[in-house]
Amino acid sequence: MRRAAGHCATGRGHGARGLALWRFTQGVELPVLSLPRAGVPLVFLGGAEILPGPCRAVRR
Repeated sequence: MRRAAGHCATGRGHGARGLALWRFTQGVELPVLSLPRAGVPLVFLGGAEILPGPCRAVRR
């Protein structure tokens, strides 16, 4: 159960940070990339990280 909870916690953290970047940094532009564009993949990465958690919990 520990690994499942770890996956869920990591996914929630990535998702929350990505959502915050996407929503609250609309006016910030960096020379390499824009922060809202970096936040969207983090939201999807967080969702993909959450998915294995419940699957591992059910399997055990």
